[in-house]
Amino acid sequence: MKKFDKEVYLKWYEDMLFWRKFEDKLAAVYIQQKVRGFLHLYNGQEAVAAGCLHAMDLTKDKMITSYRCHVQPIGLGVDPKRIMAELYGKATGTSLGLGGSMHIFSKEHHFYGGHGIVGGQIALGAGLAFADKYFNRDAVTLTFMGDGAVRQGAFHETLNLAMLWKLPVVFIVENNHYAMGTSVERTANHVDIWKLGLGYEMPCQAVDGMHPETVAEAVYEAIERARRGDGPTLLDIRTYRYRGHSMSDAQHYRTKEEVEEYKKQDPITNVLAVIKKKKYATDAELEAIEERVKERVAECEKFAEESPYPEKHIMYDVVYEQENYPFLPSRL
Repeated sequence: MKKFDKEVYLKWYEDMLFWRKFEDKLAAVYIQQKVRGFLHLYNGQEAVAAGCLHAMDLTKDKMITSYRCHVQPIGLGVDPKRIMAELYGKATGTSLGLGGSMHIFSKEHHFYGGHGIVGGQIALGAGLAFADKYFNRDAVTLTFMGDGAVRQGAFHETLNLAMLWKLPVVFIVENNHYAMGTSVERTANHVDIWKLGLGYEMPCQAVDGMHPETVAEAVYEAIERARRGDGPTLLDIRTYRYRGHSMSDAQHYRTKEEVEEYKKQDPITNVLAVIKKKKYATDAELEAIEERVKERVAECEKFAEESPYPEKHIMYDVVYEQENYPFLPSRL
């Protein structure tokens, strides 16, 4: 794994700041009803994505996650303009405007969703890993989920089979302490989600999710274990989301004081503190980064605003394999 040097910290800062501002812009246009449906934002959890991306081999390793899925594909190389267009429901989006916020997808960049069903992606992640093992691709799949998803039966079935077959998969719980509005304390008789791996004799541990360094170190160790054929790992990465579960969340289950306390551990602030302490950038250089981020977000918004909506026939063209399928409304 590459060392945490000046280049890495500056990239982390610019990437994480862009992700934060990208999500903030989506919140703003959602209020204007330019983005519809559900919208789950990543604010506060950026260190998890940054650390994982640092540990991965981006030429072959994969990611699959739930519906909080805008940031990861950007990190993997998907054009953020196309992601914002997808949320706008535009034809230039990653799924031609048909997927929306919860279904970002890019096979080209090894990102397999974006899944709206809680826990639905967990078994699929193991399936991707099984395919890699079967075809000897030397690749590892990072399968993300929230703390609420670990209460699904499919989670346990998947962990059991992954250990039995020693699949090259890393199960990552982005533990932001709340399953929608239900705290971890209210869903089980203990709060140590990592211990769920013990029943399957799976390597497992808790990880500080507010610093990309600690995430990268733990994920890299797990990836290397999987790549050499020693099977999966369960990582309970403790993070926090600064916004609601979704845009419709009134957040009555937590206090403003709690949120402010966690903002003292802001992952972007943590990275910036290292940059300043080690004098990796001047104030002017940091301002230039902030200006670039602002311009990039504006470009994404402009692209989404100006893109056309998809033609109606697209909805049918992506459903039926058979060419000239006769039983379509447009052909009846």
